[in-house]
Amino acid sequence: MASEPVRHTEAPNPASRGLDRMSTLDIVTLMNAEDAGVAAAVKDALPQVARAAGCIAARLRGGGRLIYVGAGTSGRLGVLDAVECGPTFSAPAEQVQGVLAGGPGAMTRFVEGAEDSAEDGAKALQALDLTARDAVVGIAASGRTPFVLGALAYAGETGAFTAGISCSAPAPLLDLAEIGIAAVTGPELIAGSTRLKAGTAQKMVLNMLSTAAMIRLGKVHDNLMVDLRVSNAKLAARARRMVAQLGGVSEERAAELLEATGQSVKPAVLMARRGLDAVSARARLEACDGELRAALDGQEEGI
Repeated sequence: MASEPVRHTEAPNPASRGLDRMSTLDIVTLMNAEDAGVAAAVKDALPQVARAAGCIAARLRGGGRLIYVGAGTSGRLGVLDAVECGPTFSAPAEQVQGVLAGGPGAMTRFVEGAEDSAEDGAKALQALDLTARDAVVGIAASGRTPFVLGALAYAGETGAFTAGISCSAPAPLLDLAEIGIAAVTGPELIAGSTRLKAGTAQKMVLNMLSTAAMIRLGKVHDNLMVDLRVSNAKLAARARRMVAQLGGVSEERAAELLEATGQSVKPAVLMARRGLDAVSARARLEACDGELRAALDGQEEGI
């Protein structure tokens, strides 16, 4: 039987030979030099990233969910991105989710063999009652993780949109997904340690997918996170500054408007700019699918 070819993420890196004999400064300098190529690898995949983000936005706009699936570092990065969509964009917890091989406990500890079952990957999505309205993004540095492949195959059977992020190409994950995103970062400093360059590339792609999709959904006005969830003092201060800036009012007045809207930035801005009460501001936003720019322009046009 022919042996399987060594994957990009498993191959030894010639640049790091003798790594254990290097000074600490030389080690971190080499790591920095290796990381410098990650952005270029992601750049090569930008057309696929953009297409996937557009498809994800369409599914979310239609009431579907974004579900990341991965194992180990890849899965943990998916969970991290999903969790951050709540405070950043006020996304409900169920709208963006991370499915991790081995379950929630695998977020903080190693679960032996969790990634090796394709059937478990499918079952994990079955448990979420996956539908054709949803979008599923499989994340696997090698592009071969059975748990992820099983999940993506099941997602495809349901009619859900599928994308796959791999740091190795060719790879089964790229073939299985509707849109394959290949960010080939090459051999790691420590052979096979994909929490390094591969993990960095995956994080960059996930940032792009969720951020671009949420921007398309009107969660950002100009470059401000106007749909943030006020959950601490720092975010409360940020909300006041945004309302003051966009509404053309003092921070004191901004605080009053936020109080009237239950700490919701967009209706507070409409109240400041258009002299609306909270109920009318929320109605205007709803009529404009939650997009502040459209709501402001609509008021100006009298619609």
